[in-house]
Amino acid sequence: MLTPRGLSLTGAGSGAPPPVPAPLPARKTAGLFGHDPNVHLFDSLAIIIKHWKAGVAVAVLVVAGMMYQTYTTIPLYRAQARIQIDEEQPTVQNDFKAPYLEHGDPEPYYQTQYKILQGRDLALRAVRHLKLDDVPEFNGQGAPPPPLTQIVGTITTKISAPFRGDSGAPRRTPANAGTEGQKAAALLGRVLVSPVRGSRLVDLFFVSADPEFAARAVNVLAEEYVNQNLDFRLQNTDKTLQWLTQEVGKQQNVVQASERMLAEYRENQNALSLEDRQNIIVSRLNQVNDAASRARTARIQKEALYTQVMAATDRASLTAIASNPFVQTLKERLGDLQRQKVQLAERYGEKYPELQRVNGQIADAQRQLDAEIDKNVQSIKADYQAALDEEKQLGSDLEGQKAQATDLNRKSIDYSVLQREAESNRQVYESLLQREKELRVVSNSRANNVRLLDRAAVPGGPFTPNTPRAWLMALLFGIGMGIAAAFTIDYLDDTVKTPEDVTWRLHLNFLGLVPKVHGERHPLLSGPVPHDFGEAFRALRTALVASNGSDATRLVAITSTQPLEGKTTTAVNVALALAIGGARVLLIDADMRRPSLHKAIRLPNDKGLSELLAGKWRMREVMQRCGGGGLNLLVITAGHTPTNPSELLASDRMRAFLHQLTTGPFDWVIIDTPPVLAVTDAVILAPLVHAVSFVVGAEMTRWRLAQRAIETLQAGHPRSIAAILTRVDFDRNRYYYSRYYGHQYKSYYAEAPAAS
Repeated sequence: MLTPRGLSLTGAGSGAPPPVPAPLPARKTAGLFGHDPNVHLFDSLAIIIKHWKAGVAVAVLVVAGMMYQTYTTIPLYRAQARIQIDEEQPTVQNDFKAPYLEHGDPEPYYQTQYKILQGRDLALRAVRHLKLDDVPEFNGQGAPPPPLTQIVGTITTKISAPFRGDSGAPRRTPANAGTEGQKAAALLGRVLVSPVRGSRLVDLFFVSADPEFAARAVNVLAEEYVNQNLDFRLQNTDKTLQWLTQEVGKQQNVVQASERMLAEYRENQNALSLEDRQNIIVSRLNQVNDAASRARTARIQKEALYTQVMAATDRASLTAIASNPFVQTLKERLGDLQRQKVQLAERYGEKYPELQRVNGQIADAQRQLDAEIDKNVQSIKADYQAALDEEKQLGSDLEGQKAQATDLNRKSIDYSVLQREAESNRQVYESLLQREKELRVVSNSRANNVRLLDRAAVPGGPFTPNTPRAWLMALLFGIGMGIAAAFTIDYLDDTVKTPEDVTWRLHLNFLGLVPKVHGERHPLLSGPVPHDFGEAFRALRTALVASNGSDATRLVAITSTQPLEGKTTTAVNVALALAIGGARVLLIDADMRRPSLHKAIRLPNDKGLSELLAGKWRMREVMQRCGGGGLNLLVITAGHTPTNPSELLASDRMRAFLHQLTTGPFDWVIIDTPPVLAVTDAVILAPLVHAVSFVVGAEMTRWRLAQRAIETLQAGHPRSIAAILTRVDFDRNRYYYSRYYGHQYKSYYAEAPAAS
């Protein structure tokens, strides 16, 4: 039987309190594990199972809304027509190429045609033929949209009203209201153009609640497109013809003017036969040039002969004179007379008559020879002078002929320019004229590169709503939204829910978890409790013993972040579990502001810790025994609420009291302290005990608040802090705890039959 001997704390303590005993050697806390960064698929499945009610509710609402929308949607019919669009090419290829008919890459042309099919002009042409004022869908007399659609439209209108600058009130369109432009826009909203890949075919769709109108509308659109394209081609051809006609007239005038200028030039420049004249002048120039060359050669020769004759002393010996027959005859006669004179002189004297006669004949022959030589010299001179004059004359003729050739060449250049210009103008004129004739043929043929291939038939059934597809989409979308809702709720829930949150977010050693007991505020091990509840505190007892040792009295403070997390229930049941295990336990209620321990174990609270610390009562007098059956469990309740609880807990008397407990008869001292974030009492007691057990309410304590509380506790430098997760709802998190903790096996052993 436990007796409080050796504890004699009185109300008049004096002197310095003894120091707090050194802490027990730290041991690794049971149940430690780290956060697994690789989230398994089963972890996501656990989230879905945990929030399955919310997910199912969201899924049901989504499926119901989508199916309601499906069954209230007006059936729509889609009619289809097919058009063939051939690439537009020039009809005739020639040197004159019209730029408006040239096409390189056909893709821009087809894209243009697709836009024309969805254009406003084509819609206006169709509106005039369809008479939309008689169609209920366009005159305001059609079936109203489903209520859900009206609600969504109203909400959208309200939301977008500030951006449009209006009040957001829905606008009503009366019957037969709206301009042709508005009707065309409404018509285009039901048109869909779908090119057939790899071909020149285009499918044209029209959607309407009336199948007959859908077929008629798409056929009218296709026909109007074909007619519009033909009209456009004819208009372009007519405009081109008008332009070509004007250009032909202008070019004809240009041709006439250029040919007139060419004729006037021929007349003014005497160039009627310019090519023939050019041939004659060139021939004459060549002849004169040859004659001038020969005259120059002859003049040079005669000039050389004349110079030789004039420079010679014995002119009779010159070849040009000596070759003269008369000179040769005179020279022979003179020689004969000279020989006769020599013969007569040898016989007779100077006065011999015959000799004198011979001398007279010699003199006469000499005079004739000299006269003949002079005559030949004059002839050579005359020939030289004639050659010189001829050379000059031919040089003058050559220069004149050159001038005529140069003038004729200049006239030929100007003539050629005018002639080429006239020919070029005529070629352009002939090309324009030919193109005009070709376009007239094309215009008369009314060729069109677009044709209606398949007319639309009346649709046999609506294409929307597709009930099987809507069911499938609703189910898939509902399931997706339900799963998303479950993950969203889990993401928004920032409370501590699992032991992983304790170790990963709070960075604390994990002692154990306590299941939630429905209907009991303070379930006690001394009474009937669920099997899981009792086993949880037995596991906590084992973890406490393993982490704090068993050599001396161990002081353990139990606190929490905020009230109602199960702190007091945990303290009482931990003390009961230790006492049931045979340990001597003292349970102290240090929450003197809002004490609840005495209510949990149903003990009076007329005196307790506050009176002990105030010196009004001694420890023996404030202790009360708890639990029958010989449990070694003593309790000190909080007592009356003092005015200064923090000062009492921080007093030297409290330190001395705790020091005496470490040397007293108790194995365990469990201290129930106030929540950390409420008051600072737990922070004051944290460094005075061996360990602090931090109680965290599962799915009720936000981990950021718990972190703040732990930081506050650590400011007091406690020896160790370990976490206890309380109020764990196994039923709500059955999949998680069965997967990680084998919770189903606890139930198996709890329900095992007793051995016979």
